[in-house]
Amino acid sequence: MTPRTVRLHGHELSFVDSGSGPALLFIHGILGSQRQWSRLVDKLDDDHRVLVPDLFGHGDSAKPLGDYSLSAHAATMRDLLDRLGIERVTLVGHSLGGGIAMQFFYLFPDRVDKIVLVASGGLGREVNLVLRSATLPGAEQVLSVVASAPVLSKVEALGRVAGKVGWRAGSDLSAVWRGFTTLGDGESRRAFLATTRAVIDLGGQSISAHGHLEDAPSVPVLIVWGSRDRMIPAWHAISAQRSVPGCRVELFEGAGHFPHLDDPERFTQVLREFVSPASVEEPPATA
Repeated sequence: MTPRTVRLHGHELSFVDSGSGPALLFIHGILGSQRQWSRLVDKLDDDHRVLVPDLFGHGDSAKPLGDYSLSAHAATMRDLLDRLGIERVTLVGHSLGGGIAMQFFYLFPDRVDKIVLVASGGLGREVNLVLRSATLPGAEQVLSVVASAPVLSKVEALGRVAGKVGWRAGSDLSAVWRGFTTLGDGESRRAFLATTRAVIDLGGQSISAHGHLEDAPSVPVLIVWGSRDRMIPAWHAISAQRSVPGCRVELFEGAGHFPHLDDPERFTQVLREFVSPASVEEPPATA
């Protein structure tokens, strides 16, 4: 899985483009990167074109000053598709990426075949305190200390000691830690805070998709959630069904905020079933 780069809006965007066929666009969450989807590419690119970008402000993509709103990210995804000559796509969004996927659909509905929301943001107010704390005054200064090289090295040393006595980090902690270790420079911290504050305030998630989804054109929607998600509660999947009647919900028992990392085999199977042509269902009747 060798990333490519494309210049959009004057900045370099890193992405993976693998396979051929109907396009699947995977969108990661806050502190995420294309690497979180890497185990799925080889499982899906035999009969699909799999696109996996690093959002601006994340991974190997540029981290410019500017707009990190859902609309800005969605527009960047649209521009990437335009650059690659792809007209329509199935969106697969995790956490923040789910919010971006829904915003993309709201802005460009004629470009979307299906939507897959994985532990998605934008479906309720509740979110973990750790992310809410990024909206506090002084968060920049605190983050510059706790994400500094000396602090990170000490935590990693403690992790190695714990590993020797049998402790193993789960998928959630491993993924969050990998993301956190990318915040050692000022540009990355600034982009992280701008992205977080665009969708979260001290009280929780500040943007809801419910009103938009109720009025949107009908497309097939799959929602995947881990039953032990401590970042965004799993019951948001149930509340989403009120806004999207007839959507399919898959609950991964025992999984956390990253069900695609906890059980990639099941996730791949569920995704394949959903995107296959035979899975297309008639839109639910309206009263």
